[in-house]
Amino acid sequence: MDTVIELDHVIKKYGANVAVNDVSLQVNKGEIFGVVGPNGAGKTTLIEMIEGLRVADSGSVKVLGKDIRSQAEDIKRRIGVLLQSTSVPGNAKVKEILNVFSSFYDRTSDLNEINRFLGLQDKQNASFKSLSGGWKQRVSLALALINDPDIVFLDEPSMGLDPTARNQMWLMIKQLREAGRTIVVTTHYMEEAEELCDRVAVMSRGRLIALDTPERLIDLLGGAKRVSFQNTGQTSKKALAALSHVIHVEWEPDLIRLHSTDIDRTLQQLFRQADAENWMVSRLKLEETSMNEVFNELTSPLRREA
Repeated sequence: MDTVIELDHVIKKYGANVAVNDVSLQVNKGEIFGVVGPNGAGKTTLIEMIEGLRVADSGSVKVLGKDIRSQAEDIKRRIGVLLQSTSVPGNAKVKEILNVFSSFYDRTSDLNEINRFLGLQDKQNASFKSLSGGWKQRVSLALALINDPDIVFLDEPSMGLDPTARNQMWLMIKQLREAGRTIVVTTHYMEEAEELCDRVAVMSRGRLIALDTPERLIDLLGGAKRVSFQNTGQTSKKALAALSHVIHVEWEPDLIRLHSTDIDRTLQQLFRQADAENWMVSRLKLEETSMNEVFNELTSPLRREA
Protein backbone atom coordinates (compact mmCIF):
# COMPACT_ATOMS: atom_id res chain seq x y z
CA MET A 1 0.00 0.00 0.00
CA ASP A 2 1.37 3.42 -1.01
CA THR A 3 2.20 5.90 1.76
CA VAL A 4 1.23 9.51 0.98
CA ILE A 5 2.01 11.13 4.35
CA GLU A 6 4.90 10.12 6.58
CA LEU A 7 5.85 11.72 9.89
CA ASP A 8 9.04 10.60 11.62
CA HIS A 9 9.69 11.71 15.24
CA VAL A 10 8.13 15.14 14.73
CA ILE A 11 8.42 17.68 17.54
CA LYS A 12 7.01 21.21 17.73
CA LYS A 13 7.42 23.53 20.72
CA TYR A 14 6.09 26.94 21.64
CA GLY A 15 8.41 28.13 24.35
CA ALA A 16 8.22 25.59 27.18
CA ASN A 17 5.03 24.06 25.77
CA VAL A 18 5.52 20.93 23.64
CA ALA A 19 2.58 21.04 21.24
CA VAL A 20 3.59 17.92 19.28
CA ASN A 21 5.81 15.47 21.10
CA ASP A 22 7.76 12.90 19.04
CA VAL A 23 4.94 11.83 16.72
CA SER A 24 5.54 9.22 14.01
CA LEU A 25 2.75 7.97 11.73
CA GLN A 26 1.88 7.10 8.15
CA VAL A 27 -1.23 7.79 6.09
CA ASN A 28 -1.96 5.44 3.20
CA LYS A 29 -3.21 6.38 -0.23
CA GLY A 30 -6.98 6.22 -0.60
CA GLU A 31 -7.91 6.02 3.09
CA ILE A 32 -9.93 8.31 5.32
CA PHE A 33 -7.57 9.03 8.20
CA GLY A 34 -8.94 10.63 11.36
CA VAL A 35 -7.14 12.73 13.96
CA VAL A 36 -8.97 13.19 17.27
CA GLY A 37 -8.09 14.52 20.70
CA PRO A 38 -9.24 16.97 23.37
CA ASN A 39 -8.61 20.71 23.07
CA GLY A 40 -4.88 21.40 23.34
CA ALA A 41 -3.93 17.89 22.26
CA GLY A 42 -1.83 19.16 19.33
CA LYS A 43 -4.15 18.15 16.48
CA THR A 44 -4.16 21.53 14.74
CA THR A 45 -0.40 22.01 15.04
CA LEU A 46 0.19 18.51 13.66
CA ILE A 47 -2.06 19.05 10.64
CA GLU A 48 -0.66 22.53 9.94
CA MET A 49 2.86 21.08 9.79
CA ILE A 50 1.67 18.50 7.24
CA GLU A 51 0.01 21.28 5.22
CA GLY A 52 3.20 23.36 5.29
CA LEU A 53 1.73 26.15 7.41
CA ARG A 54 4.11 25.50 10.32
CA VAL A 55 7.63 24.12 10.47
CA ALA A 56 8.60 21.27 12.80
CA ASP A 57 11.44 21.91 15.26
CA SER A 58 12.78 18.42 14.61
CA GLY A 59 11.85 15.25 12.78
CA SER A 60 10.68 14.96 9.18
CA VAL A 61 7.38 15.42 7.38
CA LYS A 62 6.94 13.98 3.90
CA VAL A 63 3.82 14.43 1.77
CA LEU A 64 3.43 12.62 -1.54
CA GLY A 65 7.07 11.62 -1.30
CA LYS A 66 8.27 15.23 -0.95
CA ASP A 67 9.90 16.88 2.06
CA ILE A 68 7.69 19.64 3.44
CA ARG A 69 10.69 21.82 4.37
CA SER A 70 12.18 22.06 0.89
CA GLN A 71 9.18 21.35 -1.36
CA ALA A 72 6.27 23.01 0.43
CA GLU A 73 5.03 24.92 -2.62
CA ASP A 74 4.93 21.76 -4.73
CA ILE A 75 2.99 19.98 -1.98
CA LYS A 76 0.49 22.83 -1.53
CA ARG A 77 -0.46 22.59 -5.21
CA ARG A 78 -1.51 18.96 -4.66
CA ILE A 79 -3.51 19.27 -1.45
CA GLY A 80 -6.89 20.79 -0.67
CA VAL A 81 -7.99 22.19 2.69
CA LEU A 82 -11.45 22.71 4.17
CA LEU A 83 -11.18 24.96 7.21
CA GLN A 84 -13.71 25.30 10.02
CA SER A 85 -14.78 28.63 8.53
CA THR A 86 -14.20 30.16 5.11
CA SER A 87 -13.63 33.92 4.79
CA VAL A 88 -15.10 35.15 1.51
CA PRO A 89 -17.08 38.32 0.74
CA GLY A 90 -20.66 37.69 1.79
CA ASN A 91 -22.11 39.40 -1.27
CA ALA A 92 -20.01 37.36 -3.70
CA LYS A 93 -21.94 34.86 -5.79
CA VAL A 94 -21.03 31.19 -5.64
CA LYS A 95 -19.90 31.11 -9.29
CA GLU A 96 -17.70 34.18 -8.71
CA ILE A 97 -16.03 32.57 -5.71
CA LEU A 98 -15.30 29.36 -7.58
CA ASN A 99 -13.98 31.16 -10.66
CA VAL A 100 -11.64 33.38 -8.64
CA PHE A 101 -10.20 30.45 -6.69
CA SER A 102 -9.84 28.41 -9.87
CA SER A 103 -7.67 31.18 -11.37
CA PHE A 104 -5.10 30.68 -8.61
CA TYR A 105 -3.99 27.27 -9.89
CA ASP A 106 -2.37 25.85 -13.02
CA ARG A 107 -3.95 22.44 -12.37
CA THR A 108 -7.70 22.63 -11.76
CA SER A 109 -10.72 20.40 -11.60
CA ASP A 110 -13.66 20.78 -13.96
CA LEU A 111 -15.93 23.31 -12.23
CA ASN A 112 -19.01 21.80 -13.84
CA GLU A 113 -18.06 18.43 -12.39
CA ILE A 114 -17.49 19.91 -8.92
CA ASN A 115 -20.85 21.69 -9.04
CA ARG A 116 -22.58 18.49 -10.11
CA PHE A 117 -20.86 16.41 -7.43
CA LEU A 118 -21.76 18.87 -4.67
CA GLY A 119 -25.20 19.77 -6.00
CA LEU A 120 -24.29 23.44 -6.48
CA GLN A 121 -25.75 23.90 -9.96
CA ASP A 122 -28.79 25.81 -8.70
CA LYS A 123 -26.74 27.93 -6.26
CA GLN A 124 -24.41 29.60 -8.77
CA ASN A 125 -26.10 33.01 -8.59
CA ALA A 126 -26.76 32.89 -4.85
CA SER A 127 -24.70 35.13 -2.60
CA PHE A 128 -22.52 33.31 -0.08
CA LYS A 129 -24.15 35.06 2.89
CA SER A 130 -27.61 33.89 1.79
CA LEU A 131 -26.67 30.20 2.02
CA SER A 132 -27.48 27.92 4.94
CA GLY A 133 -24.67 26.36 6.95
CA GLY A 134 -24.84 23.15 4.97
CA TRP A 135 -24.60 24.92 1.60
CA LYS A 136 -21.77 27.15 2.81
CA GLN A 137 -19.90 23.99 3.80
CA ARG A 138 -20.44 22.59 0.31
CA VAL A 139 -18.98 25.73 -1.23
CA SER A 140 -16.01 25.44 1.14
CA LEU A 141 -15.53 21.83 0.08
CA ALA A 142 -15.68 22.92 -3.57
CA LEU A 143 -12.82 25.34 -2.89
CA ALA A 144 -10.83 22.49 -1.31
CA LEU A 145 -11.34 20.41 -4.47
CA ILE A 146 -10.79 23.12 -7.04
CA ASN A 147 -7.09 22.31 -7.65
CA ASP A 148 -7.84 18.59 -8.19
CA PRO A 149 -5.94 17.59 -5.00
CA ASP A 150 -4.50 14.18 -4.23
CA ILE A 151 -5.03 14.73 -0.49
CA VAL A 152 -7.93 16.64 1.09
CA PHE A 153 -7.72 17.94 4.67
CA LEU A 154 -11.08 18.44 6.37
CA ASP A 155 -11.15 20.37 9.66
CA GLU A 156 -14.36 19.59 11.54
CA PRO A 157 -16.32 19.02 8.29
CA SER A 158 -19.73 18.57 9.96
CA MET A 159 -19.45 21.17 12.72
CA GLY A 160 -22.66 23.17 13.01
CA LEU A 161 -24.55 21.12 10.43
CA ASP A 162 -28.01 19.70 11.05
CA PRO A 163 -28.34 15.89 10.92
CA THR A 164 -29.46 15.85 7.28
CA ALA A 165 -26.63 18.10 6.07
CA ARG A 166 -24.15 16.14 8.20
CA ASN A 167 -25.17 12.83 6.64
CA GLN A 168 -24.93 14.36 3.18
CA MET A 169 -21.43 15.63 3.99
CA TRP A 170 -20.39 12.16 5.18
CA LEU A 171 -21.67 10.64 1.95
CA MET A 172 -19.68 13.12 -0.14
CA ILE A 173 -16.51 12.41 1.87
CA LYS A 174 -16.91 8.69 1.24
CA GLN A 175 -17.42 9.37 -2.46
CA LEU A 176 -14.17 11.36 -2.53
CA ARG A 177 -12.36 8.30 -1.18
CA GLU A 178 -14.05 6.09 -3.76
CA ALA A 179 -12.69 8.45 -6.41
CA GLY A 180 -9.16 7.67 -5.20
CA ARG A 181 -8.42 10.68 -3.02
CA THR A 182 -6.85 10.46 0.43
CA ILE A 183 -8.85 12.25 3.15
CA VAL A 184 -7.49 13.51 6.48
CA VAL A 185 -10.24 14.48 8.95
CA THR A 186 -9.88 16.26 12.28
CA THR A 187 -13.01 16.04 14.39
CA HIS A 188 -14.41 16.33 17.91
CA TYR A 189 -17.32 14.06 17.01
CA MET A 190 -16.47 10.45 17.79
CA GLU A 191 -19.55 9.31 15.89
CA GLU A 192 -18.04 10.97 12.82
CA ALA A 193 -14.68 9.25 13.33
CA GLU A 194 -16.37 5.87 13.78
CA GLU A 195 -18.60 6.32 10.73
CA LEU A 196 -16.02 7.72 8.31
CA CYS A 197 -12.50 6.73 9.18
CA ASP A 198 -10.50 3.70 8.11
CA ARG A 199 -7.99 4.49 10.85
CA VAL A 200 -7.97 6.98 13.72
CA ALA A 201 -5.03 8.65 15.48
CA VAL A 202 -5.81 9.67 19.07
CA MET A 203 -3.70 12.51 20.47
CA SER A 204 -3.37 13.77 24.03
CA ARG A 205 -0.95 16.39 25.37
CA GLY A 206 0.95 16.42 22.11
CA ARG A 207 1.53 12.69 22.02
CA LEU A 208 0.11 10.04 19.75
CA ILE A 209 -1.44 7.64 22.26
CA ALA A 210 -3.29 5.28 19.91
CA LEU A 211 -3.59 4.62 16.17
CA ASP A 212 -5.76 1.90 14.67
CA THR A 213 -9.09 1.13 13.04
CA PRO A 214 -12.17 2.21 15.02
CA GLU A 215 -13.02 -1.46 15.56
CA ARG A 216 -9.64 -2.29 17.08
CA LEU A 217 -9.61 0.85 19.19
CA ILE A 218 -12.97 -0.19 20.61
CA ASP A 219 -11.45 -3.58 21.47
CA LEU A 220 -8.88 -1.73 23.61
CA LEU A 221 -11.55 -1.39 26.29
CA GLY A 222 -11.36 -5.12 26.82
CA GLY A 223 -14.25 -6.11 24.62
CA ALA A 224 -16.91 -5.58 27.29
CA LYS A 225 -20.40 -5.37 25.78
CA ARG A 226 -23.79 -4.46 27.23
CA VAL A 227 -27.27 -5.90 27.02
CA SER A 228 -30.36 -4.15 28.33
CA PHE A 229 -33.90 -5.42 28.90
CA GLN A 230 -37.09 -4.55 30.76
CA ASN A 231 -37.04 -4.82 34.54
CA THR A 232 -40.12 -6.90 35.33
CA GLY A 233 -39.37 -7.04 39.06
CA GLN A 234 -39.28 -10.84 38.94
CA THR A 235 -35.55 -11.34 39.48
CA SER A 236 -32.84 -9.82 41.65
CA LYS A 237 -29.68 -7.83 41.07
CA LYS A 238 -27.72 -10.46 42.98
CA ALA A 239 -28.98 -13.26 40.72
CA LEU A 240 -28.05 -11.34 37.57
CA ALA A 241 -24.61 -10.40 38.92
CA ALA A 242 -23.93 -14.12 39.35
CA LEU A 243 -24.45 -14.85 35.64
CA SER A 244 -21.39 -15.94 33.68
CA HIS A 245 -19.00 -13.12 32.61
CA VAL A 246 -21.16 -10.33 34.06
CA ILE A 247 -18.89 -7.62 35.47
CA HIS A 248 -21.47 -4.97 36.32
CA VAL A 249 -25.27 -4.66 36.70
CA GLU A 250 -27.12 -1.38 36.19
CA TRP A 251 -30.45 -1.65 38.00
CA GLU A 252 -33.20 0.87 37.27
CA PRO A 253 -36.94 0.70 38.02
CA ASP A 254 -37.86 -0.05 34.41
CA LEU A 255 -34.53 -1.18 32.90
CA ILE A 256 -31.69 -3.58 33.65
CA ARG A 257 -28.34 -3.34 31.85
CA LEU A 258 -25.69 -6.07 32.10
CA HIS A 259 -22.03 -5.43 31.26
CA SER A 260 -20.35 -8.62 30.09
CA THR A 261 -16.97 -9.77 28.74
CA ASP A 262 -18.69 -12.62 26.85
CA ILE A 263 -22.14 -11.50 25.80
CA ASP A 264 -23.06 -14.83 24.15
CA ARG A 265 -22.51 -16.82 27.35
CA THR A 266 -24.26 -14.18 29.44
CA LEU A 267 -27.33 -14.19 27.17
CA GLN A 268 -27.46 -17.96 27.28
CA GLN A 269 -27.55 -17.94 31.09
CA LEU A 270 -29.92 -14.95 31.19
CA PHE A 271 -32.60 -16.83 29.27
CA ARG A 272 -32.10 -19.90 31.47
CA GLN A 273 -32.46 -17.71 34.57
CA ALA A 274 -35.64 -16.11 33.23
CA ASP A 275 -37.08 -19.53 32.38
CA ALA A 276 -36.26 -20.86 35.86
CA GLU A 277 -37.89 -17.83 37.50
CA ASN A 278 -40.85 -17.90 35.07
CA TRP A 279 -40.49 -14.44 33.49
CA MET A 280 -39.92 -13.20 29.94
CA VAL A 281 -36.88 -11.26 28.69
CA SER A 282 -38.50 -8.37 26.82
CA ARG A 283 -37.28 -5.20 25.08
CA LEU A 284 -33.87 -6.86 24.70
CA LYS A 285 -31.19 -4.60 23.19
CA LEU A 286 -27.50 -5.25 22.54
CA GLU A 287 -25.28 -2.20 23.03
CA GLU A 288 -21.79 -2.02 21.51
CA THR A 289 -18.93 0.00 22.95
CA SER A 290 -18.62 3.28 21.03
CA MET A 291 -15.69 5.40 19.86
CA ASN A 292 -16.89 8.07 22.27
CA GLU A 293 -16.22 5.71 25.18
CA VAL A 294 -12.82 4.82 23.72
CA PHE A 295 -11.97 8.51 23.42
CA ASN A 296 -13.03 9.26 26.99
CA GLU A 297 -11.06 6.29 28.31
CA LEU A 298 -7.86 7.03 26.39
CA THR A 299 -7.83 10.77 27.11
CA SER A 300 -9.16 10.78 30.68
CA PRO A 301 -7.08 12.73 33.22
CA LEU A 302 -6.53 9.58 35.32
CA ARG A 303 -5.11 7.73 32.34
CA ARG A 304 -2.92 10.66 31.29
CA GLU A 305 -1.44 10.92 34.78
CA ALA A 306 -0.78 7.19 35.07
